[in-house]
Amino acid sequence: MATPYEVKPDKLIPEIADDLKKNIKLKKPDWTSFIKTGAHKERQPDDENWWWIRSASILRQIYMKGPVGVQKLRGVYGGRKNRGVKPEKAYKGSGKIIRAILQEFDSIGFTEKADKGRIVTPKGQAYMDGIAIRILKKTG
Repeated sequence: MATPYEVKPDKLIPEIADDLKKNIKLKKPDWTSFIKTGAHKERQPDDENWWWIRSASILRQIYMKGPVGVQKLRGVYGGRKNRGVKPEKAYKGSGKIIRAILQEFDSIGFTEKADKGRIVTPKGQAYMDGIAIRILKKTG
């Protein structure tokens, strides 16, 4: 039985993102065309599929790291802000994006709230394992 631990993230995340967009029909909110992904960014994302890629990445992070909260995920998706002449400084990613994605996963049934964050449900685990098996069968 294959798990996401055995598949490289650069193969797993695009596959999950494509499946979330086409089969699961995860909705991209209307406000996503007007926002940046964090205070450290200067522009909004160029990729049309960034919402589903971020969603897939968040689902993988929750699967791998156990109970994970919004603040920890903000740190993962943050970065260094260019402040001109001043030294760069670490900024967290957007919490609104992460909360909206987590709420979608809760409504689908892939994640649920635990004591210290979100965990993957058996339904979400089966979904991720199925995609990992499909990727490993393709690569042989």
